[in-house]
Amino acid sequence: MSDGSLMRVYALRLQPGDDLRQSLERHMIEQKMGAGFVVTAVGSLRRAVLRLADQAEPMVLARKFEIVSLVGTLSPSGAHLHISLADEHGATIGGHLLRGCEVYTTVELVVGAAEGLAFSRELDSATGFRELVIRANAPGKEGEK
Repeated sequence: MSDGSLMRVYALRLQPGDDLRQSLERHMIEQKMGAGFVVTAVGSLRRAVLRLADQAEPMVLARKFEIVSLVGTLSPSGAHLHISLADEHGATIGGHLLRGCEVYTTVELVVGAAEGLAFSRELDSATGFRELVIRANAPGKEGEK
């Protein structure tokens, strides 16, 4: 485990039609963030694309949802994001956030960057997935390896 001693905070507002995941990934690249994470998110979607637990194929839902929660990490080699959504009856569903989640009215995001850390996603032989690897990084060198 490493200690990221400095944190930079970014605030974003997404517009109708924006892709939630692509917008987060683009912001991470534009800001040269080496170790990013979602602090908070509120807003709505008119289309959700999720990968549910232990399912190979994504679930596509073309309905309106409120974002109840969005958490995860952002790295130059990939993001790991989970979202919880509530429908018009308050029923919730959640899973891995995939590309194709389309903003309905707005999404307000606060994103953090740990300046003392560098995140990457690397194949873990124990799980068979690309898992988070955390390394110490000098402040001001977030996006460098």
